[in-house]
Parts: sequence; structure tokens; C-alpha cells
Amino acid sequence: MAAAFRRVWSSGRVFSQSCRRISTGRGLLPGPRPLPFLLVTGGGYLGYKQYQKWGQQEDGAPPPVATPTQVALYRSFPTRLLSRAWGRLNGVELPTWLRKPIYSLYIWTFGVNMQEAAVEDLHHYRNLGEFFRRRLKPAVRPLCAASCLTSPADGRILHFGRVKNSEVEQVKGVTYSLENFLGPQKRRCKDSSSSSSFRDDILSSPDSDLFHVVIYLAPGDYHCFHSPTDWRVELRRHFPGSLMSVNPGVARWIKELFCLNERVVLTGQWQQGFFSLTAVGATNVGSIRIYFDQELQTNTPRYSKGSFHDRSYIADQTVKFAGEGGVTLQKGEAVGEFNLGSTIVLLFEAPKDFSFNLQPGQRIRVGEGLGSL
Repeated sequence: MAAAFRRVWSSGRVFSQSCRRISTGRGLLPGPRPLPFLLVTGGGYLGYKQYQKWGQQEDGAPPPVATPTQVALYRSFPTRLLSRAWGRLNGVELPTWLRKPIYSLYIWTFGVNMQEAAVEDLHHYRNLGEFFRRRLKPAVRPLCAASCLTSPADGRILHFGRVKNSEVEQVKGVTYSLENFLGPQKRRCKDSSSSSSFRDDILSSPDSDLFHVVIYLAPGDYHCFHSPTDWRVELRRHFPGSLMSVNPGVARWIKELFCLNERVVLTGQWQQGFFSLTAVGATNVGSIRIYFDQELQTNTPRYSKGSFHDRSYIADQTVKFAGEGGVTLQKGEAVGEFNLGSTIVLLFEAPKDFSFNLQPGQRIRVGEGLGSL
């Protein structure tokens, strides 16, 4: 019996060595290189479909909020590393013959409307990154002149309304702290007392109110974001952080998701007072680009938890279009882009009679009206 066992062990050892020679030997059969790519794309597709199921759950029966342990486990996944790897993959130039099959699969999966693209020929896009950041034809996103505030991005309305008690709803029933999201701010209202709330401190007038709107960009949406109004950007604040999914289903599950994820907050003034536009990062969306700020670097390998980095645009001569009061943006002007779908959060001061022209969950496109005075 011992001799038989030695023969089995020896044959298994020879088989294992031969397998290693086949898979690693340079002169033998080449490794199946497409397999990792297929695993990544297939896994991403299945994950996306699962997130779609979460997002389609009725508002009346949301999933339970994640426990701190569940959030910690999720944050322990190397999503930042995976996002950097995905970014590098997006920059790899594809052979001309492979571009149309790859992009066609993406178009079919996520429902991309290529008739709106400035360049419809799929062979024009050298890599996935260029395809994700494709530009649109000028006439396909007209600006709503009747609205003082327009959508900064294509996507779906997750939530909107007034900010109450310095808590903002990321989706119905799930909130995050306004102070944690924006970071410390200068007190603007002169009549504010020492016991005033964070919300009251950023308002320029006690007769105003603070409003918010959250727009989710799916992977198939147009990936650039635009200025929703005429305003002046005074400060850029970059919060390094996690890169968890911001799919509506996950947003219902994780409280303060937008405060945990990496984000770039642009704050300043519009005609009604305080105004901010925040680009929130997500899994595979570690790259957030602001066109007029070349110094911004997101999803770096190392960062300190809870830290943030400020850059003032006031009288900064190194920033394009910056003047004494900051960077002036016009309504509809291109501001930046994501590497894939993500989320835009608008927080703004307006008279108390401001009203939204929106419905929860509705589809919206760049330039369409959000509300009116």
C-alpha cells in the first residue's frame, strides 16, 4: 500500500510540474491572456446587474442600513487599488479590430446612445478611457433659459429638497452630516449666534434656506459635468477616502456614504448666496478631473484618513480663468469629468420660495431645469 501511495504521489507531482511548465514555459503554449479581462468584465457586468436589482427596490421597503462592522468590511476591500488598476486598463490602446466589439458590448450592456456622440465611429476611440469620456454634439444638450438652475450632469435624481437640522438625505430615509460632507466653513450670516447650527452658519441671510439635489450617473451616462448656473468658485476641497459604490441600492444601505467616499467639493457664491458642487468618487471612479485645476490628484496610493486638502482660487494667478474673487463659471460651461459613472451633489442657498421641478427617480440631462424662484 505504501508503494502504491508513493506511485500516486509521484505521478501527481509530475502532473503538477507539467502543468506549471505549460502555463509558465515561454517555449510552450502561451497563457490564456484574455481570461483575466473576461473575468473582470464578466464580474463587473454581474455586479452591475445586482446593483440594478437593489436600485429597483421600492422606496417603501428599503434594505436595512448596514452595521458599522459591515461598513468596515466593505471599506477593507482594496477598491482604491482596483480603481487605479482599472484606470491603467482604460489607458491601454486597443487594436483597431477589437475596438468595435468591446465598445459595442458596453453600449448594449449600459444602453449608451451613440447617436448623441460627437464622433459616432467606434474605431476613433483608441482606448476605453477615451470612449467613456466621449464628447457630445453641441445641439443635443440645450440649456433651459427659464430655470435659474440646470442639471450639471446626465443621470437620475436620487433625492432633492431642503436641508433640515444640518442633515442631508442621500436617499429617502438615509442621511449624512452636512458638516462632515463639506468640512469646516466660514460663518457667513452676521446675525448668527454662537449656538447656531452649521447650516445656519453658511447662509448669508436669515431669510434664505439651504437646498440640495443628488444626481447619480450610471456607467452608460455622459461622464462630464457642467456648471449648473452662473457662479464663482472660491475654494476647492479634496477629501481622500474610500471608493465604495454609489449605486442607489448601496446609498440606501450605507449611512453617510458620501462622507466616507473620496470627493472634490467646489464652494463659492451665486446670485442667491452660498453654492457648492461636489463630485463624489466611487468604485472604478477614483479619477475626478477638474478642467481648470491641473494640480488636483485623486486616488493617490497613500492618504491620511479624515484629512482634506484645500486650494483657494481667490487671486490665484496659476489657475486658468481665476480672478480676484475666484474662478468664474458660466451656466452650462464644462467643469470636469469622471472616469466612469458616479454622483454629483449640489448644495445651494436660495430664497425660501424656491421650488424644484423634479420627481424622485426621474431621468435628467445636462441643461434641463432643476427649479425656479
